[in-house]
Amino acid sequence: MELIDKDLKLRPFKDSDKKKLAELCNNKNIWDNVRDYLPFPYTEKNAQEFIEHCQGENPQETFAIEYKGEIVGCIGLVKQTDVYKLTAEIGYWIGEPYWGLGIATNAVRLITDYGFNQLELVRIYAGVFDFNKASQKVLEKAGFKLECVFEKSVYKNETICDEYRYCLIKK
Repeated sequence: MELIDKDLKLRPFKDSDKKKLAELCNNKNIWDNVRDYLPFPYTEKNAQEFIEHCQGENPQETFAIEYKGEIVGCIGLVKQTDVYKLTAEIGYWIGEPYWGLGIATNAVRLITDYGFNQLELVRIYAGVFDFNKASQKVLEKAGFKLECVFEKSVYKNETICDEYRYCLIKK
């Protein structure tokens, strides 16, 4: 399954992505803005394990972000369970050399459409650290609304901070 919009493509991860994935992800500036389950430092072994996990998904929920033919990041939906089964959490990161090009906003739009139309989701949400203003802008540009702020709910880099919760509901 590939999702395409001009120079941007969301596609399944390939084994050949391992080196570039490790290179992009082994960046403290990326790690500072994501959850701690993403290891740092990030090795090619971590990349291979992640790629293998993604390749086993059915349906596809995690995608490589390709821009002008080059892998530049990752985006995915984490479907919730039980009474939340029509909801998913969105997560994404873009390699630092590609920041500020509108890639994340377009990728969020593509995967949101996929989630609503192919996965039959009704609600997609994102949790963003209070200091990650760029990601907040990405979500707002993609049509997400700030739903609430969970005060002092995140512990990242030995600092307690707020989580901004954004949401988009299928029309």
